Amino acid sequence: MRNSVLRRRLLKLMVALAIYSVAVAVFALGKSGKHRGEGDDDDEHEKHHHARIMWIKHLNLVPGDPSVNTSFKAFNSGVGSGLSGLIITSTTTGDTASGGGNKVVEEGLEVPPPFLITGVRVCYELSNARSFIEQIRLSQLQDPPATALVRLDDGTHQVNQGPVCVDSAPTTVNPELGAVRLDLGVNFGDTSDKIVVRAVGLHLER
Repeated sequence: MRNSVLRRRLLKLMVALAIYSVAVAVFALGKSGKHRGEGDDDDEHEKHHHARIMWIKHLNLVPGDPSVNTSFKAFNSGVGSGLSGLIITSTTTGDTASGGGNKVVEEGLEVPPPFLITGVRVCYELSNARSFIEQIRLSQLQDPPATALVRLDDGTHQVNQGPVCVDSAPTTVNPELGAVRLDLGVNFGDTSDKIVVRAVGLHLER
């Protein structure tokens, strides 16, 4: 009888030791981070840690020519649910400005050093899909300031009536090398239509 009790106690002790050994091994594995692919995950986390999006003052976008008009109504934009935003209209159809070139709204950008611009995010809504944003462009002033080089030229037609936020094609722009301008090209199918820009952000990385 005594031997049977001793055997049962010994068996319980062995089971407890086995469970303890497995728990210690799992804990050590989690702490060391040596399992496959974890180094890659750390690198990816580090990359995202330095990525930012900075929302700019989109209400400061100014028309590029007299055929394009911008306005703001805090109580009702007149598009969709009526949420406020920069309202863009045009007195002519198409995407050609009255003096030639493209119809645009434009703004100079302020970016804190040492960040690079890697893309643009635009949040908008259309009163009708026939009038839309047809271009997201970044250009950088050169020295001497007689020319500007195009650093981003995304000609994707943003015809989703929305409301929606879209990201431009990727780019890499170092603002320390010269002032950067943002242009949104617009194309109007009817002069009664409105494009409302709800927000504009810059993707930034160190």
